[in-house]
Amino acid sequence: MKQPFTKHFAFAACFFICFESTALFAQSEVNTNPTKEANYLVKVNLLSLPLNNYSFQLERSVGKKMAVGLGLRFMPESGIPFASTVEGLINDPESWDQIKKLKTSNFAITPEVRFYFGRGVFHGFYLAPFVRYTHYTVDLPFNFDVPDQAGNTTTEQIPLTGQLNTLTGGLLAGAQWAVSSKIYIDWSILGPQYGFSNGTLTGKRALNNDEQDAVRQELGNLEDLPLIKTTYTVDNSGVVADLKGPWAGVRSSLGIGIRF
Repeated sequence: MKQPFTKHFAFAACFFICFESTALFAQSEVNTNPTKEANYLVKVNLLSLPLNNYSFQLERSVGKKMAVGLGLRFMPESGIPFASTVEGLINDPESWDQIKKLKTSNFAITPEVRFYFGRGVFHGFYLAPFVRYTHYTVDLPFNFDVPDQAGNTTTEQIPLTGQLNTLTGGLLAGAQWAVSSKIYIDWSILGPQYGFSNGTLTGKRALNNDEQDAVRQELGNLEDLPLIKTTYTVDNSGVVADLKGPWAGVRSSLGIGIRF
């Protein structure tokens, strides 16, 4: 299920308005920039580009050693990332045969607050508590084997589409330094995060009783997915699968930015 770009743009714009309002309020409380240095950094994550991810962050100083940041990440539809790693987490070969066909895209937005321990804002080691909302789309051509009375099987397919939303929180540790008056390097070393996920997959197709039994049997293999709990309903009009459970991950990046 592909979401319109305008929906994501409006969502990001709302976050940006809140981000600027918070930054202006915080800055009005304290003289944050007595030397009249530029208050903003815009950065791109270099490590994400080879993975077909486009990740950007806008950071704004709100104190002598404090800043707020807003990150945006986009990934066009592609195959499952880190496929070899995911395959190693799934014990059942039949489950992996289904999952490896998956196509997915995502959009993420990440507000954070940074506390610097160097000589000033944008400089030195930092700690940054953050929250992240991520929206994934899913497109999976789901194969299932239907036996006949002679004991032979026929492979059929039902297209599953849907979405998965996750909300996580965590703490990021990193370091940032200037390489010139305008150019900065940001190394986000480690940012463990944990939260929850919720989503739905649907497939519309007329199914007879034998086909319904075959789909149920194949969907049962998805119960081996790590962390995510899968419940499903199969009837003569298709299938609906609900996905929910805990969600964990790690943030890490190497960004280059311009101060303005």
